[in-house]
Amino acid sequence: MDDAVRSALEIGPGSTREDKLVDITTYGARTGEPRRIELVFHRVDGRWYLTGTPGPRGWYANLRKNPRLVFHLKHRVVADVPATARPVTGDQERRQVLAPIVADIQAARGSELDLDDWLARSPLVELTFGDLA
Repeated sequence: MDDAVRSALEIGPGSTREDKLVDITTYGARTGEPRRIELVFHRVDGRWYLTGTPGPRGWYANLRKNPRLVFHLKHRVVADVPATARPVTGDQERRQVLAPIVADIQAARGSELDLDDWLARSPLVELTFGDLA
């Protein structure tokens, strides 16, 4: 993986929403067909995550069935990076990851979010990027 891609993945508290905005391609849980969607990725304690507002998500169902995905960087750096997703299901780990993510989203939006709802119903996966594992 080249240095520009590594740099684009090194997001932090000062990163803009645009820096965190990516597309992912998953493969349909039923069809196996590629599905592309735009999401915001997050970095907590040096690890990368995808999540979303509480509720069912097609991308999450796809990743539970087939954890392979393509992570499409599209702003400062344009690159297609193969990745693997691991669903985060343990209560303690979900809280450790989602609490700072929800706090970051609240700060950006200037409105309160229900952390308990996110803990109970939001999809959450940890991403691994080949040679960054």
